[in-house]
Amino acid sequence: MKLHQLQALVVVADTGSIRAAARLSGLSQTAVSKALRELERDQKLPLLARNANGVAFTSAGQKLLAHARLVISQLERADEELAEIRGEHVGRLTIAVTPWVMQAFIPLVLQRFRSQMPDIQLELFEGLSAVALPRLRDGAIDFAIVPQISAMPEQEFESERLVSFNSYVVARHDHPATHARSISELLNMDWAMNFTVSTYPAQMHDLFWQHGFDVEPRRLHSAHSATLLLELINQANMIGPCPEPLLLGVTGEVPVKLDIAEKLQGRTVSIIRRKNAVQGAAARCFVDCIRDVIRQRSRSSRPEDLRLFDMLEVLL
Repeated sequence: MKLHQLQALVVVADTGSIRAAARLSGLSQTAVSKALRELERDQKLPLLARNANGVAFTSAGQKLLAHARLVISQLERADEELAEIRGEHVGRLTIAVTPWVMQAFIPLVLQRFRSQMPDIQLELFEGLSAVALPRLRDGAIDFAIVPQISAMPEQEFESERLVSFNSYVVARHDHPATHARSISELLNMDWAMNFTVSTYPAQMHDLFWQHGFDVEPRRLHSAHSATLLLELINQANMIGPCPEPLLLGVTGEVPVKLDIAEKLQGRTVSIIRRKNAVQGAAARCFVDCIRDVIRQRSRSSRPEDLRLFDMLEVLL
């Protein structure tokens, strides 16, 4: 396998077609197609299924794509480390951040980081855990600042705890669920949640199973962003679990916390990295900045900081 072949594979996956991949990489369609054909020939396996709408990956192509992303990511990290040795701080830092942490801390973190690392290009993803961990696994992001989940494999990832918080089941103010006093009264309602196949058991246990309840799968609707989650709750008459700090950033009508007997487990926001992954100067700087901002705001007497840290426990 050659590097340009793996790069072609990744760009095609990111753009969805050979034409778009050629445009993004500055190559001809012929060059991209040739690299992919050579890769398939060398591996003696079909990696792509070409059709009128673009390309789809075969099972072999999906497996190779995950390795290709990691290889390219590690080579980029190597380039950045060598640049550091030369006294240069250039490159890109890609981070997933859970939505309420983005609202509460990241603007000030970015000010500090940009003053120290002005030549680093930043790429930020909205980092609900169910979405962030697969990106972290395949090397698409450098690290994630997200709630830790029980389904996170310890052999793959390592974590550094920042703060803990509580979550509540919420609904819009005029929803019939506002009168409920137990989850048993909510089982026939539609739920908005964030889950994947890997995180589904842990969420079901926390919400339902540990209390002896079950819910029909057709009642569960997965939203992979905080904006969608809140829209489903406020506009589509759904209920769902919500981090308490996220409610501070809601504009317009704020969902109501339900006064039910069953309490959700407390959650911990951590910095999560691939185990044994090399962290460059930019990553270390960003982590230092978020630690400093959390400590600073936790000692502040401003009303907005007092409200926020009434909901949080600092774990640094």
